[in-house]
Amino acid sequence: MSDERPRAQAPDGLELRHLRAFLAVAEELNFGRAAARLYVSPSTLSRQVAALERTLGCVLLRRSTQHVALTLAGRTLLDRLPAVLDDIDDVVETVRSVGGELAARIRRLGEPFAELTFDDVDALRAASERHYALLPVVPEVAFTPVVAGGVPGLVAEPPDPGGAWTLLLHGGNYTNGSAFGFRSLASSLADATGCRVLTPDYRLAPEHPFPAAVDDACAAYTWLIDQGASPDGIVPVGDGSGAGLLLSLLLRLKERGGPLPARCVLFTPFIDLGAAAPEALPATPAPSGTRRGMALGIARYLDGRPVDDPLVSPLHADLGGLPSMLVQAAAAHEGLPDAERLTEHARSCKVDVRLEIYPVDAESFQLYWSFLPEAAAAIAQVGAYVRAVHR
Repeated sequence: MSDERPRAQAPDGLELRHLRAFLAVAEELNFGRAAARLYVSPSTLSRQVAALERTLGCVLLRRSTQHVALTLAGRTLLDRLPAVLDDIDDVVETVRSVGGELAARIRRLGEPFAELTFDDVDALRAASERHYALLPVVPEVAFTPVVAGGVPGLVAEPPDPGGAWTLLLHGGNYTNGSAFGFRSLASSLADATGCRVLTPDYRLAPEHPFPAAVDDACAAYTWLIDQGASPDGIVPVGDGSGAGLLLSLLLRLKERGGPLPARCVLFTPFIDLGAAAPEALPATPAPSGTRRGMALGIARYLDGRPVDDPLVSPLHADLGGLPSMLVQAAAAHEGLPDAERLTEHARSCKVDVRLEIYPVDAESFQLYWSFLPEAAAAIAQVGAYVRAVHR
């Protein structure tokens, strides 16, 4: 057995600003000059050093009216502190650099959409598919085309799947996106959950306005049950507007007395369709990637349906009786308020709901699981959430 004593852990209350304050005073041996160097007052600097001494439990400086001297403990700290602070600064700079590069990579992927609007759906659909084609697929996951209750789609199958399923409803503002385009996300979900993932190619607006997408989502869900899947063994996942479609599906099932799944997952849900009211449409269509720009696509999807209809706007619906929800949202995206309002509304309806907020600014950030750490962490959370149902 080793006689080496375990290393003491640094106190949780240790603050960098207090360490930097001590370092400036220790190097200057003068509070006035150190305060000027840090752009604070001498009294503030004195309080910070005193706070550090209380945290460490020892005296670092001996002070008199005209003299500042280091104690033995202070000299020991001074000998090692500059290197420690340099290492911390290097780590911060590296992390910021990596974070900035990842953010820039996502921005570059989204550049083709910068000038596109929902006024040209064909161009938007083509750009979307080119965008999705850049995203990798988990190589161990196999894909099979199916017709699920009359709705074409793809099944992503991981090695050794059980009998459980995930139903993925893709985003795209009800006007673009496809099962083929969302293969990357489907494969990551299949890999994380160990389940087969069905992504239906539900019909899109403006050619097929509401309720075509809801009808197709219901048909795909019913097909899974007809294949022998238990409702408790199906976990629907919706991305962006697909999360809104997922809630429409659940409300339709509830209305008709159909069997509901045990859990569901919503990625930065787009559910507040108030911006799509005809009188709110901008005179000039805005870029498709903004909520203001999505108004035109939503208006075409609704095709005159009242924007406060509970079936299309779940914030106006009674969500009581719906399954447990995991909501994931991007902290710096304009869709965060939708996620927060949905969470609050669901809780008021006695629905079990958990909101996870990730420090990113891309709405569908889970698409970038292959290189964005937050996205990989989010997918892992979904995997744990879904696997808990199937134990």
